[in-house]
Amino acid sequence: MAYGQITLTGIRAHANHGVLASERELGQPFSVDVTLDVDMDTDSDDLTHAVSYATVAQQVLNILTGEPVGLIEVLAGRIADTVLAISPRVRSAQVTVHKPHAPVGVALDDVAVTCRKDAE
Repeated sequence: MAYGQITLTGIRAHANHGVLASERELGQPFSVDVTLDVDMDTDSDDLTHAVSYATVAQQVLNILTGEPVGLIEVLAGRIADTVLAISPRVRSAQVTVHKPHAPVGVALDDVAVTCRKDAE
């Protein structure tokens, strides 16, 4: 069995995460990057022997557009927990949540939080 990484970059959605009432009411753009350390079956061309990155992307989008949270740290942790549970082939997950329009009072390009979790 080989091992490697699957990376999905820039999963985007408009969502209502944040601690301010205006963030919850109006929402704003978010994006998520996910890197999974996985066991890979490089001898099989059967999707059932792999981690489906389509499934990963859809699960990330479901959480991103689901129940709002105040902190993107919590959002990143929820996403990591969910993608770790997709397949026993997933060893660890690194999730970065980008909040480019975070209301921090200064001009900036992006605010991002990265969470890394290992499978149990």
